[in-house]
Amino acid sequence: MARRERVVRMSVEQPLWSALTAYRILTMIYAILLAVFGRDRYDRPWVAIAFLVVMAAWTLGTLPKVAGAVACTKRFLGADLALALVGILLTPLADFEAQIVDGPTLPSIWTAGSVLAFAIKGGWRWAAFASTFVAVANIIERGQPSRDTFHNVLLVWVASIAIGYVVEVARASERTLARALEIEAATRERERLARDIHDSVLQVLAMVQRRGTALGGEAAELGRMAGEQEVALRTLVSSGLVPTTRVSEDAAEGAVVRSVEVDDEPSGQADCDLRSLLAPHAGSRISFAEPGAPVLLAPGAAKELAAAVSAALDNVRVHAGENAQAWILVEDWPDEVIVTVRDDGPGIPEGRLAQAEGEGRMGVALSIRGRLRDLGGTAELISVPGQGTEVELKIPKVSRGKAGSAG
Repeated sequence: MARRERVVRMSVEQPLWSALTAYRILTMIYAILLAVFGRDRYDRPWVAIAFLVVMAAWTLGTLPKVAGAVACTKRFLGADLALALVGILLTPLADFEAQIVDGPTLPSIWTAGSVLAFAIKGGWRWAAFASTFVAVANIIERGQPSRDTFHNVLLVWVASIAIGYVVEVARASERTLARALEIEAATRERERLARDIHDSVLQVLAMVQRRGTALGGEAAELGRMAGEQEVALRTLVSSGLVPTTRVSEDAAEGAVVRSVEVDDEPSGQADCDLRSLLAPHAGSRISFAEPGAPVLLAPGAAKELAAAVSAALDNVRVHAGENAQAWILVEDWPDEVIVTVRDDGPGIPEGRLAQAEGEGRMGVALSIRGRLRDLGGTAELISVPGQGTEVELKIPKVSRGKAGSAG
């Protein structure tokens, strides 16, 4: 059985970094165009030109820095914010009238990009820190700030904090989802291992216990020990075999789940005829009815379905007795395959299955229903006391479960 590791990354903040990159470029162009079309108003145009050249070079040269959270370091954020503040404070030197008529600052709305970088990187607290500096710089630049100035400052402050808060909530949601996926993957693997143990080790231990008790003597002691080990192993299986894997958080990619894919057959392997896997069960006390044409399934799906049928027949032998008669019926429909296992035993008393699961006897829950669930199918058990038991197993022709891969 081949195994390969798959890494699933989930990040809602990465698109925000991409949007921030585009925002910085567009607002840089916008600030330059404002300066070009308003060049006649500058008292010292060389100040505006010098700053805009530096701003453009900085914006284009630091695009990799705003491509993700890892590259966007604290040192870069501090330098970026400092450049924005310098641009705001230089505005009166280049354009004195900007103080009087509430004209745009030299960096204009490019400044918001610096604040947004703080918000995406560190959340609302970082956003509040950066936007406060921008607000103070704008008030100083205006000298006598108007109502519009306070309105714009408050808008940037509230918007940046809101975005930072949304980013924090998104990160928390990613961690929660990653944890849920991790638990689901671990549970599936635990159930798969539990099925294998139930179909092999537990049944051998149960057989040793029965035969040892029947033989007596030293064999009885061996049977007693086998029974104790069976109970201990069933308890371990029911309580969980596989510890959950650690969830890590990549600052650039968001929450990360590492899961294991199980590949039960090489890609491109021919479909398997289910009849060939079930035919060996036929005998004097087990009747096998099959279609005249091959019942083709993916090899992994066919093996898992055949294992579920074997588990059902094991239950017949154990609970209905060695002399019970059983029937296997295979139906091949266009969109699904149905296998029915029926016996003429005493049936299952109401509540017995739930009691068995509580005792750690997971034959029906894991070996039958668990397998069918992983194949995207269903297992229905119908039993009437005194009239036998019928297990109906259905799987779709295209299985989504562990037949191909399980993550």
